[in-house]
Amino acid sequence: MDTITCIKKLGYVGTLTFATVDKNGHPQARSISAIHYEPDAIYFYTARGKNFCQQLLADGHVQILALTKYKEMIRLSAVAKPVPDNEQEHWKDVIFEEQPYLVNVYPGDTRNIGIIFCIRDAQIEYFFLGSHPIEREYLTMGNTEPERKGFEITDSCIACGTCQSVCPQGCIEEGEIFHIQSNHCLHCGNCFENCPAEAIIRLD
Repeated sequence: MDTITCIKKLGYVGTLTFATVDKNGHPQARSISAIHYEPDAIYFYTARGKNFCQQLLADGHVQILALTKYKEMIRLSAVAKPVPDNEQEHWKDVIFEEQPYLVNVYPGDTRNIGIIFCIRDAQIEYFFLGSHPIEREYLTMGNTEPERKGFEITDSCIACGTCQSVCPQGCIEEGEIFHIQSNHCLHCGNCFENCPAEAIIRLD
């Protein structure tokens, strides 16, 4: 899997879940389909009066989630920024042409109530549930460092094998210090909870 393929898959799904946090610290999620995809950027449209827009203008942090029909989960974490004023009309034209239903929602000049936001730098997590063991990859778009998530076995490991025996995905390799295959890890924490030496740490 690679970043460009993940972006293409988001486009195939079409309607994505965008999550932000409101001024009270409460999570807010909504479905967005007014989106245009470039190999290195995602553009989307929303109206200035919406709470979603105000949260983006205040903070910009957003998480995007999609689930394909093949049980692939794609999660993108980023900061969205309004495109420059001199580019707003161009990207509105692009999105309204690609999404004809928007003319019914914002007919005529009422589309000017909206703002185009752009995401260029993002962390991407690809998670495929259709295989055993599962497949997980961490990717980036733009100038972003990948996050480390899940669990890791430290030097305190006593090589007892308990973690390996309780892993539902069978993704722990034997050794003097046992090793978790992060690309197959479910992040369930069963190894963490059952390690008698407390040798497993949570990365995040």
